[in-house]
Amino acid sequence: MEVYTVTVATGTSEYSGTNNYIFVTLIGDKGESERTLLDNPGLDFCRGAVDQYKVSTQSRLGTLLLVRLEKEKYWVEDNWFCRYVMVEPPDGGKVRTFPCYRWLIGNTKVEIREGTAKTLLDDSLPTVVAHRKAELQERQKTYRWVTWAKGIPRCIDAKTEADLPQDVRFDNEKRSDFEHSLHYAYVKLAIRFGKSWNDLDDFKRIFWKLRSPIAEYCMEHWKEDWFFGYQCLNGCNPRMIQRCQKLPENFPVTADMVQSSMASKTTLNKELQAGNIYLLDYSIMDGIPANTIKGKLQYIAAPICLLYQHPDDGLIPIAIQLEQSPGLETPIFLPKDAPLAWLFAKMWVRHSEFQVFQLLSHLLRTHLVVEVFCVATLRQLPAVHPIYKLLAPHLRYTLEINCRGRTQLISANGIFKRVVSTGGDGLLILAQREYKVLTYRSLQPHYDFSDRGVSQLPNYFYREHSLMLWEAVHRYTLYTDGSHIKVHFCLLDVSGLASSLSSREELSTLLAVAIFTSTAQHAATNNGQFDWCAWVPNTPCTMRLPPPADKDDVTMERIMATLPDVSQSCVQMAITWILLSSAQIPLGQYTEDHFTEEEALEVVDSFRTKLKEIENYILDQNAGLDLQYLFLLPSRVENSITI
Repeated sequence: MEVYTVTVATGTSEYSGTNNYIFVTLIGDKGESERTLLDNPGLDFCRGAVDQYKVSTQSRLGTLLLVRLEKEKYWVEDNWFCRYVMVEPPDGGKVRTFPCYRWLIGNTKVEIREGTAKTLLDDSLPTVVAHRKAELQERQKTYRWVTWAKGIPRCIDAKTEADLPQDVRFDNEKRSDFEHSLHYAYVKLAIRFGKSWNDLDDFKRIFWKLRSPIAEYCMEHWKEDWFFGYQCLNGCNPRMIQRCQKLPENFPVTADMVQSSMASKTTLNKELQAGNIYLLDYSIMDGIPANTIKGKLQYIAAPICLLYQHPDDGLIPIAIQLEQSPGLETPIFLPKDAPLAWLFAKMWVRHSEFQVFQLLSHLLRTHLVVEVFCVATLRQLPAVHPIYKLLAPHLRYTLEINCRGRTQLISANGIFKRVVSTGGDGLLILAQREYKVLTYRSLQPHYDFSDRGVSQLPNYFYREHSLMLWEAVHRYTLYTDGSHIKVHFCLLDVSGLASSLSSREELSTLLAVAIFTSTAQHAATNNGQFDWCAWVPNTPCTMRLPPPADKDDVTMERIMATLPDVSQSCVQMAITWILLSSAQIPLGQYTEDHFTEEEALEVVDSFRTKLKEIENYILDQNAGLDLQYLFLLPSRVENSITI
């Protein structure tokens, strides 16, 4: 008689434990154990429990390949979440770990592989080859592709989050936290009425209820030109700005117009040649149909904004045109204009910024792109595959948050339709336009910065920090051995992404794109939403009157009639508060240990060490600053897209 010691770990979240019967069968290359009921005196499989049992066999099983777990109803149906199983052989040899991290629902059984990462070429035994095949067949039935809308990335086939398998749902703590934040924000703001504000100071009447240090700083400085420029570099959409070497033909700015904004003894042409002129061009907004809210048409602009890297004042806007077609009714606004006219022009630019960062930089380029990786990983890679093990922690909860986004945020009756100028048809057309021009190269930050010509812009903290994180992530993904891997796939319909990868470097870059996008890039566009949008005039979600065709028509009355009304302002604050997220599981920290071999664990430790170095550097850099850039602080970057 041989006796194996089996350790079973139950999940730590609410309702992970079970009172049902749990059976185990050990499967080796020389035979199987008997089906054994796991039952110790007292309660087994409580939340967070690590229970130990003895499993007897008539003979040695050889090398352990699989552990079969079975759950049967005892009195009432009671789901169970298993973290892992560990098995110690009779001779006290090496303990083998079998990662599980899945729910057992109903009368069911699962078979789990030993934790050493293996590709298909590493498997030769019929038992494990058959297991790989069966696992993927089951996954492909469970996780199906669907086209939510033409012209944007495909997504998971689930009408709501309730249709998702339990294994990819929020745990109860996460769900409660999300719904509490939603309730808290709406209760605090008591959203009831829809009249206009009387003046800009009136926005303070809701601002005090939900606030943050940066949001308060924004309220104090939002009118200042340097602060406008700072947000182009380090705000919610820090990848819009590009170097301007030649003025666009549809933007007839003359040197005389902006000479008063130049430093002494220089001109616009000299600064263009010196590389100190930059551009924000929202041409993608041109012709987007505007939303109708409560029977009233909203308005959209497609601005062009010229900026200058002033030697003393920093990056400042120096000319703004609110539409793409120049003409008598499309004036060019300048800093020397009446203060209200110049301020209003900047508000229109920031209004376009709200649409672009929410729908393109945030939703499309992080949430929807990463969902493609998520579904493809679940359908094509078994849990034992090294790439599955690498990506799994960075795809956690993404399917549920995206389902919630499609049903609650961008649906026909969602929040965007209720309060955002691009709600309805506009948001989809905008996303389709961006997806047509999305390139694989632009998802890699070092190329993105060089292609936009912004590698030399000072105080571009987003660039500096994201490059450090990209390097750390890319080095981490090089662990995955691609020497025998040839990957054929149809993940994203984006320019520059080949349909097959055959080298370790190509594979590493693709994996780095997936991890960087789901962590650092998402944090850069998501985590500051409340900070930059809570003071509504700084980044308005909608505009209720058209852009001014005459600078002299800009009055405070027109501004207040154009900006979001009280109800819209409350909802804007509420949704950005909900999306204000502190990392529950920071980058590089893993609640699920998919890797078990020593080499892989050493790579993880090295990755964490590098992240700690980046953390300390960013903290030192920001020490004493009134306006700190901490959105890419590793401890504040979520390990996956969960919000």
